[in-house]
Amino acid sequence: MGWSGSIPLSWALPTTLCSSNFLFKQSCLPVPAFASHELHFPINEEANSDYEVSVVVQRSSINCSRSFWLSRTNKNSRICASQVKVEDTTEDETCELVNGVELSIGEGDDAINAYLCTAVKNNNGTGILLLSDVFGFEDSATRDFAYLVACNGYNVLVPDLFRGDPWTKERPKALFEEWRARQNPEHIAKDIFISADWMVNEFAAAGITKKLGIIGFCFGGGQVIDILAHDQGGCFGVGVSFYGTGISTSAAANIRVPVLFIAGDNDPLCPVNNLKDIGKEIEHQKIAVFQGRGHSFVHRPESPEEDEDAEKAFVIMRNWLHDGLAIET
Repeated sequence: MGWSGSIPLSWALPTTLCSSNFLFKQSCLPVPAFASHELHFPINEEANSDYEVSVVVQRSSINCSRSFWLSRTNKNSRICASQVKVEDTTEDETCELVNGVELSIGEGDDAINAYLCTAVKNNNGTGILLLSDVFGFEDSATRDFAYLVACNGYNVLVPDLFRGDPWTKERPKALFEEWRARQNPEHIAKDIFISADWMVNEFAAAGITKKLGIIGFCFGGGQVIDILAHDQGGCFGVGVSFYGTGISTSAAANIRVPVLFIAGDNDPLCPVNNLKDIGKEIEHQKIAVFQGRGHSFVHRPESPEEDEDAEKAFVIMRNWLHDGLAIET
């Protein structure tokens, strides 16, 4: 396994924190102290019997949520490619304790480009594999989300699932199916597991044995189910599927780890009834359905109302990851 990038990988994190790996040794990973309060909000009653969810909001010493969602409409705020740098002319809170680097995983024809976003302070020693939608790993909305997850203590890897050929908004919609047919499911699955193996090896080198989490949006949300079905708990300890497309009900029956589904009840690409059928096949699962929301509302909110629901969805996901991964001993 190798890496390459515009900066040495060891520079992505301070050398004073014990390790040249992107992950620190376990003794150097302070777990942040949390204060809690409860947040109640309505969930679609027909989609989930628990139509009011009580969510424990974990507040860490690093609070990046507000500045992240505000950056959607703030054109002066951006995240750069090599090392993460937040340029913000506003006085909103921002998380400066996250580093990012572009790298190449593997060698030869198996080499995969990826984006790694790591927590510098309060790193919890846990890795998350984030699978993008059809717009690929370089898309700003996906990288913004990876940044926010890293703000909460995680190490987030976003692989290039489309090998330099993501879908772009400039292409005619009539060509989408032709583009989609070029995306070989076996190659994509292989790249995902190569990425996961790379993270596992980095954890092993740092003396950490925690399992990874996996998150996916849209196309990536569908891939989460397929990957977890093949993995069966070997590598991943928990999954989150945001409005996944092309989800296989039969594949879901083979999943052995908890899965969180987040979707809107006005999304034709991810029908709620399908999610309920899929959920029946998974022993430990939760479905959070947001009323009136369509596709991509969490990582691509287009209105203040979607912004608010996107923040609530993030809290649900954050607690799911924390309960399933970060608090493991």
